[in-house]
Amino acid sequence: MFVFMTDKKLLAYLEGFLTDKRKSNFHKVLAERTKHFTVVLEDIYQPHNASAVVRTCDIFGVQDLHVIENRYINRVSKYVTKGAQKWITTERYKKDGDNTTTCINQLKKDGYQIIATSPHADASLLQDFKVDKKTAFVFGAEVTGISDKVKENADGFLKIPMVGFTESFNISVAAAIILQDVTTRLKTSNIKWQLSSQEKEKLYLQWIKETIKNVDKIEKRYYLNLKNE
Repeated sequence: MFVFMTDKKLLAYLEGFLTDKRKSNFHKVLAERTKHFTVVLEDIYQPHNASAVVRTCDIFGVQDLHVIENRYINRVSKYVTKGAQKWITTERYKKDGDNTTTCINQLKKDGYQIIATSPHADASLLQDFKVDKKTAFVFGAEVTGISDKVKENADGFLKIPMVGFTESFNISVAAAIILQDVTTRLKTSNIKWQLSSQEKEKLYLQWIKETIKNVDKIEKRYYLNLKNE
């Protein structure tokens, strides 16, 4: 209980370093954030693509991003993300060569269905996809697409309708099209898609810390003063 109350006091203390406009903007964005959908990037090679997906998640209010690093290290370009990486929660899986299994198992444990994005013959069309279940959308490597491991463990496949000669979208474009569609339908549904009060409070504190310059020193001084009271 002491830790919880201390966090509350710390939050109030750090809020004093923010303008009313910044605090209002944080609350406005938090109201639109969701964990109902999440995105998984498996072995994305091009930093531009990964960075664009980070930016897309932020734009459409998808809070969590899961990054699998079996063959390639995921890198982002700050010029592309425009700072979006500060507001998105990124979980990286890079301990061994089978990080895909670790990620999928964790997501399923957290209640997500695994939907692989692929022009698979049995894939559901985007407009027919139902948004009621918690879903992790998996996007694979630029050239090879999703791995066999994802295909074996996916609960379903999703594709975007295409009528041209080109057989696939760039990964960042595909992510933008899918997230725009599913989040729009989600937010006009009766599904409870918003973050809980505790999730909002925790994220709010994280965002404040991202905003304040030299926040570590300020936080250290706060706890020192609290100890001396």
